[in-house]
Amino acid sequence: MRRLGHWNNSAGFEDYRRTYDAAMRDLPAPAETRDVETSYGTVRVYRFAGAPGPAPLVLLPGTSSGTPVWADNLKSLRAIADVYALDLLGEPGMSVQTAPIRSGDDKAAWLDQTLAALPEPRFNLLGLSIGGWTAMNLAVRRPDRIATVTTLDAANVYDGIPLAIVVRSLPATVKWLPRAWRNSLNSYIAGGKPVQDVPIADMIESGMKNYTIRQPPPQRITEEQLTGLSMPVLAIIAGRSVIHRPATARRTAERALRHKTVAFYPDASHAINGEYPERISADLRAFLIAPPL
Repeated sequence: MRRLGHWNNSAGFEDYRRTYDAAMRDLPAPAETRDVETSYGTVRVYRFAGAPGPAPLVLLPGTSSGTPVWADNLKSLRAIADVYALDLLGEPGMSVQTAPIRSGDDKAAWLDQTLAALPEPRFNLLGLSIGGWTAMNLAVRRPDRIATVTTLDAANVYDGIPLAIVVRSLPATVKWLPRAWRNSLNSYIAGGKPVQDVPIADMIESGMKNYTIRQPPPQRITEEQLTGLSMPVLAIIAGRSVIHRPATARRTAERALRHKTVAFYPDASHAINGEYPERISADLRAFLIAPPL
């Protein structure tokens, strides 16, 4: 058990499931729910029917999060194409880890196996924060099923995570500390917005408290790896993000990516997907219609 991500106890899982279900009520009803078996565990996948269009979108949420984090985005994203939303394996959510995840190769493998189980041959990946890293990690290791990648303020991709946010997050990892410590961190990451009585924030806080992650932290995607990507990339960067230095991340994306569109949202925090859902969808639609050569 020590090598696997797990719920600390059954009461903790029930608390999380309650907040997860409450947050899911803000999403449209999925057309299909799948539990995809991989070599590392079962991955929860929801399909939301969308307009006829390009290859389906695959949404990858941030850490300690899950599919409900996309509540503000699904309406406009479904106007572009069919949408699959995944709960990351080894993180709080409805996916269940059953084998150790020891490396970036393992993280790419479970996602590639998940995509292989879906009926379409290729996908447009859209990842938020660590979900952006997860998409890029797959792109640099197993790119065959990827048509494009879009990153929303991706962590550890275009710049490293600052020491200040690492230090500030440490108390929030202590499970027995009061909820106020985790709320404070989540508010800080979201640009100071209040997080009390917000369904998505309640879910994230419950996941942080009740789930223990047992896998190595994401290693920085190198500039050499970024330059080697052959697929088009849309890099959306929040100007008020605290998980990297936004100006540095912007310069890295402009310099390293060969086939790219870099969009800088100067007033956005790391909670960019909930702050600018319509702008993100408009930028994504334009990118998919005419991706950079």
